[in-house]
Amino acid sequence: MSASTVRRFLFEGLDIRGAVVHLGDAWQQMQVDRNYQPTVAQLLGETAAVTALIAGQLKQPGRLTLQLRGNGPIQLLVMDCNEQLQMRGMARSNPVVLPAPVPELLGAQQGGQLMMSLDLPDARQPYQSYVPMVGDSIAAIFEHYLEQSEQQPSRLFASASPQAAACLFLQKMPEADQHDPDGWQRISHLASTVKPAELLELDAEALLGRLFHEEIEQRGIRLYDPSPIVYHCPEDWTKVRDMIRSLGRADAETILAQHGEILIRDDICNHDYRFSAEDVARLFDETIH
Repeated sequence: MSASTVRRFLFEGLDIRGAVVHLGDAWQQMQVDRNYQPTVAQLLGETAAVTALIAGQLKQPGRLTLQLRGNGPIQLLVMDCNEQLQMRGMARSNPVVLPAPVPELLGAQQGGQLMMSLDLPDARQPYQSYVPMVGDSIAAIFEHYLEQSEQQPSRLFASASPQAAACLFLQKMPEADQHDPDGWQRISHLASTVKPAELLELDAEALLGRLFHEEIEQRGIRLYDPSPIVYHCPEDWTKVRDMIRSLGRADAETILAQHGEILIRDDICNHDYRFSAEDVARLFDETIH
């Protein structure tokens, strides 16, 4: 399995910054036992790459959650990632999803929304923003979102396969036109020639060298060290036991009487937590002691 990293770069002579995200092992682990259809997996993989890109900009402890929610054949794409680039995510869709334009798949025209939530330890509640899904691809939807939120021209290209998910991001900084009035136009044009196979198969250095060879030769590029990204979805039995205790013994025993067990499903991590009558009795007896 290939590594998962985000690697930032800066065209110093042009005041244009960017990043390359490549997800290998982290993306493959996220798909285990999910049986996503190819169309669903592709959109989820692209969303994963973009989420890692945005979370990589967190300057303090926090958790970023991105949700694409609508009434199309794919009802939900959700990804979250913390400042340590530990990420997890899932998709919810119809049993059969045929290839179709992305806005149609996500139900963008029927009130579909992109939601961004940022949960910071010292904030009383998460910061949330909702925007319409504007664009004909995952990359275009997030490009529009980033331009709106950061108030700087941006370009974003994303792709995904069963083995990898990747994205290339570029952003024009405020001084760019003073360095070179045509710089942003040239870099944007060169970036738009990127092919999915190049995004998915080349490392950051090779990708940037192939796309921007002359620009790098003439003006140079600063390539920062890669930051590792990991899939992180550990089981949390303590949290689940606390959840059952909070129900109270009477309600817990009512559920047991109806279903023979208590089953708590963690969709985003694909875990099932099962409690028998004996487990529940032990749980509440421990509380008493």
